[in-house]
Amino acid sequence: MDILQAIGSTSMVQLRGGIFAKLEWENPTGSIKDRMALAVIARAEADGRLRPGDTVLEYTGGSTGASLALVCAAKGYRLRIVTSDAFSPEKRDQMKAFGAELTIVPSEDGRTTKKLILDMIETARTLSREPNTYWTDQLNNHDAIAGYFPFAEEIWTQTNGEVDAFVHCVGTAACLRGVATILKRYKPSVKIIAVEPAESAVLSGGQPGPHKIEGVGIGYTPPLWDASLVDEIIAIPTNDAKAEARRLAREEGVFAGTSSGANSLAAQQVALTLKPKATVVTLMADSGLKYLNTDVYKR
Repeated sequence: MDILQAIGSTSMVQLRGGIFAKLEWENPTGSIKDRMALAVIARAEADGRLRPGDTVLEYTGGSTGASLALVCAAKGYRLRIVTSDAFSPEKRDQMKAFGAELTIVPSEDGRTTKKLILDMIETARTLSREPNTYWTDQLNNHDAIAGYFPFAEEIWTQTNGEVDAFVHCVGTAACLRGVATILKRYKPSVKIIAVEPAESAVLSGGQPGPHKIEGVGIGYTPPLWDASLVDEIIAIPTNDAKAEARRLAREEGVFAGTSSGANSLAAQQVALTLKPKATVVTLMADSGLKYLNTDVYKR
């Protein structure tokens, strides 16, 4: 068994309020993104888009970068990452530890904005023109969706097919779409709830704005978004998501990041609207260890 075979098969635990959460920090880099990183690299290898000796390139806030760095290290590829000071130093350090070469795009006061995402994409686009470069381009890469099919199968199995709702923050939308595709195939009545930052609630019809829920809320509708699979959209303010992340750690021993706090709050809202004892599933997207030097935990 090599390190890549350790991806997936994560635990599901019950939180207070009856919510069930997949602990995605159990993946090798401490986040759910290991699932999509393995899928996009393996599928590109399979059809010849990625060949031995090529360089892999991506723009990312950190978790995807660390996951790609793990996969590239295990498979022997050079990796170049376009990222920003808007994201936690732990994430940048982790990417470098796996051997990734970083290009830093400056942010506006450390916040995620539409302009920042677009600047990162354009920087990556320029670098992608260099020879023997495979740009994974996560916002447009349909291979990422398939990376979450096994995740959905795990949810179905762990709930004995009794899942009533799945709740998750939207970044690229690949996870929500992948899970929805499988769960609705098994159980068409299952509710799929998207979560986004209240300060940039574009999926709900609002205006883009700066926020500090890392890895989600890109400021425009992600290309992989499929509204036909989504039953409801819930907007959570950044400060509430941070406070919930701290509460989860302090009161439940669940140590996760900001988007996980948003997931938890949204899942609690959903549970109140469903029948008693409905099974609402969400996930802890990554470990709180990735945020120790941010104002989520260092105050």
